[in-house]
Amino acid sequence: MASGLLLGGGGIATAADEKMNVLLIVSDDLTNNALGCYGSRLGRTPHIDRLASRGVRFDRAYCQFPLCNPSRASFMTGLRPDHTRVHDNAVHFRKNIPDVQTLPQTFRKAGYFVARVGKIYHYGVPGQIGTDGLDDPPSWEKVINPRGRDKDDEDNNLIFTLNPKLKGSARYGGILSWHASDGSDEEQTDGKIATEIIRLLEANKDRPFFLACGFFRPHTPYVAPKKYFTLFPPDKFTLPVIPPDLRMVHPAPAFASAQKIQDAMTDAQRREALQAYFAATTFMDAQAGRVLEALERLQLHKKTIVVFLSDHGYHLGEHGLWQKMSLFENSARVPLIIYDPRAKGNGQACPRTVELTDLHATLADLAGLPAPKTDGRSLRPLLDNPAAAWDRPALTQVTRGTKDQQFFGYSIRTERYRYTEWDRGQRGMQLLDYEKDPAESKNFAKDPAYADILRQMQQLLRQQQEASR
Repeated sequence: MASGLLLGGGGIATAADEKMNVLLIVSDDLTNNALGCYGSRLGRTPHIDRLASRGVRFDRAYCQFPLCNPSRASFMTGLRPDHTRVHDNAVHFRKNIPDVQTLPQTFRKAGYFVARVGKIYHYGVPGQIGTDGLDDPPSWEKVINPRGRDKDDEDNNLIFTLNPKLKGSARYGGILSWHASDGSDEEQTDGKIATEIIRLLEANKDRPFFLACGFFRPHTPYVAPKKYFTLFPPDKFTLPVIPPDLRMVHPAPAFASAQKIQDAMTDAQRREALQAYFAATTFMDAQAGRVLEALERLQLHKKTIVVFLSDHGYHLGEHGLWQKMSLFENSARVPLIIYDPRAKGNGQACPRTVELTDLHATLADLAGLPAPKTDGRSLRPLLDNPAAAWDRPALTQVTRGTKDQQFFGYSIRTERYRYTEWDRGQRGMQLLDYEKDPAESKNFAKDPAYADILRQMQQLLRQQQEASR
């Protein structure tokens, strides 16, 4: 298990200093609420927590689209979804922006060894595990696509699913499904991903590298070895309390990500789903720990920037919702931890509102590399002073309706407020005040006392939308 990263001193170096490596660790469908470092009471994530205690933990980080493909296309280019024009899980971003320079390409052009193991760009989970998925070949010098015991369990119909009527992998990927597996960590796909990343670290320790480690868990199906399930007895979970009038408080599109089959779960099934999700998260954390331990064993922690994030947030029954594709906090907010051994702000939490589009600009800046213009801003000032002034809100969007009658929801988040418009406001507006109502049970959009705040947030939203076109 990882024994912890050691820290260097001083401020963030300039481009003239030794080249810094990058290790990018991406989890799939991970909520902040399952991580100990973000205050989870039940979450057991000691390795991610340790990384957070040694780097900068961003408490208000947001994805730009709470769905795998649009989000990953966005943060891997640094461009918002309205620039990539990727709003679903089918379109490859290069169809719309063929000449864009991605984050790994920025490092590849600078002479780094650049490789990917697992899911970085979009994969259909679990159907495309072991394949290239919707990968981007120009981004990488080397790619590895492990396939583990979880796929064998799937092939042998060992995974419980709420919708067994669907065929093949479709019965597991879009609906709550879970399985406590036999065997060891190393037999699972995420275990194999950790093993391959460690091999790449060992083989490339003497030259600059950009390695992307893409774990599949805790994406449904929530599969992990049995030992992780025993850590989370179902009766220890308290189910979210949902106000009976909640769906009258917020516009109907706010709840359009709900699925009837998940609405119909019994309380016992809900607790089993929570057990499985937390088990899969702790399993993923253990694989991240193996990678971080290798980084330290190889003495690479002193010259490697480590980033941990999820592609978007996740609902675990809050507001009666499960999974993603909402514009409530649990879906839009993501865990984001950045460890640079030179940063003065290490060991602190940053309260500023940041976006995943900031990642490309940030890593290029920290490595002293030229980078294309993106929609993001370097977070370097916040790594040296997490409380530094910062005037950028976060913009997140989703689609609603059918392909022929599609409309958007856009949501702007500041440190205190969230304002959301559905179909330019024609299908509803939401104004949330997290200081007075962190549970998002009230909508202040029509409250006269909030008229000035409403106008300010509307103006912020318009400014960000204009910048995104």
